[in-house]
Amino acid sequence: MNFPIPDYHHHEEFQNRSRKLAEIRALGIDPYPPKYVHTQKAAQLAVEVEGKELGHSEEAGAGKTQHVFVSGRLVLFRAMGKNAFGHIQDETGRIQVMFNRDLTNVAGLTPSEELTAMKFIEKKLDLGDLIGVEGHLFKTQRGELTIFAKGITLLSKSLLPLPDKHSGLVDKGVRYRKRWLDLITHPESLERFRKRSRILFSIRSYLEEASFEEVETPVLQNVYGGAQAQPFMTHLNALKQDMYLRISLEIPLKKLIVGGMQKIYEIGKVFRNEGIDRTHNPEFTMLEAYAAGWDYNDMMDFTEGLFQAVATALYGDTKVRLASESESTAQVIDLKSPWIRMSMKEAIKEYGGLDVDKMSVSEIKERLLKETPIDPKGVHGASRGALIAMLFEEFAEKHLIQPHHIIDHPVETTPLCKLHRDPVLRKEGFVERFESFILGREMCNSYTELNDPELQRQLLLDQAARLQAGDLEANPLDEEFIEAICQGMPPTGGVGIGIDRLVMLFTNADSIRDVLFFPLMKPEDH
Repeated sequence: MNFPIPDYHHHEEFQNRSRKLAEIRALGIDPYPPKYVHTQKAAQLAVEVEGKELGHSEEAGAGKTQHVFVSGRLVLFRAMGKNAFGHIQDETGRIQVMFNRDLTNVAGLTPSEELTAMKFIEKKLDLGDLIGVEGHLFKTQRGELTIFAKGITLLSKSLLPLPDKHSGLVDKGVRYRKRWLDLITHPESLERFRKRSRILFSIRSYLEEASFEEVETPVLQNVYGGAQAQPFMTHLNALKQDMYLRISLEIPLKKLIVGGMQKIYEIGKVFRNEGIDRTHNPEFTMLEAYAAGWDYNDMMDFTEGLFQAVATALYGDTKVRLASESESTAQVIDLKSPWIRMSMKEAIKEYGGLDVDKMSVSEIKERLLKETPIDPKGVHGASRGALIAMLFEEFAEKHLIQPHHIIDHPVETTPLCKLHRDPVLRKEGFVERFESFILGREMCNSYTELNDPELQRQLLLDQAARLQAGDLEANPLDEEFIEAICQGMPPTGGVGIGIDRLVMLFTNADSIRDVLFFPLMKPEDH
């Protein structure tokens, strides 16, 4: 079978570097050794020598500091006669390295008149190569901390160049598609993803302190449910049946609550076959947590505490400062409790100027059709509760900049939530649900969970009927879930938080693609 030759094989630089690679191998040097142990990071070196006297020449530096072993990518190189200077970069930053014609050795190289160590460095190494450097620290006449390289080891010969140092890697599409280049060339991107890791650690620490146990549930499911979304489908050859990638973590976690677990959570990937935009990616990360004995009021307090814990872990404060071009106009989001709490109807009145209780169904439809881009088909057949949810999304949601809990939603918005305990709201068809919003974006979704098996089955039957009628975001009937809660599910509060949107908030990212290592992209056309 003949495979096409990749485009980069025709790249002149690829061919030049491939030739150098062959020459390096011919010298008996392994260009991809199995191991190299470095003892310091670039950014740590300045800290280690703080307060110590370093000379301003390579000789003066010897003996005044311990030997250092650093590894990184060669990102700058300039020859200056007897010496050459370069910068190597690791994940913490850059450090200058000085190579000396007489004193620097190359691991595995037997020097000769034709090929000295310095000539090897100048002629065989390229920007982008990964090298290990052994040496000691000194300061140049300009005061720049520098490693005097006694020995270098080639760790990985790069066959393709890094993006041009002047024009850089500016195309967003390329940065998303080739994230490794983005991380190499944009320190702010690397820092954003390191913050993502710290955010996940602080979330798990908060949950552990609250006595929640982490669990794992299947990604492949026989029946999908737990959200209004179209699933991805695949086929399991072993059982000769179609399967679905989960659209939510909810249903199996509730089964574990039925099984007697009291406080549980899962952080995992979910998949929804929907559009891609600034806040949506078909594959994303969710946190879902459930606590037996809690209701949605407890979950509001819990959610506020979680956001405050993350902010404090990252910034030492509950205030998140969102950078802007002008420091004087930088926006500050204050996550300190208590957050603003208002019902969906109150939010529509406060931010949209519409009193839903004084509007008929036809008046709501007229307003939506005249003043919003909503598909008329969805408006004409909608119930009053569904129309109220549409009004909120169109007229109120964008105004929720500081943290808000929007409580008491119409029952049409979810089949998995308990009807409201207030008799009036219950009669009007409202449920004990809240969504939290910051910067006009939904950050989390929470219920007092429905545990009445008869009502639950009826609501899921209604969903299944909608699916059969052509609503691709409705869920099929899950009889196994009904069976589980028939055997007794305690009063429970649950919450789902989109991790990616949370990271967007705490890293001041404009797009969900900025906080996903590898967002979904259309394949390159070769």
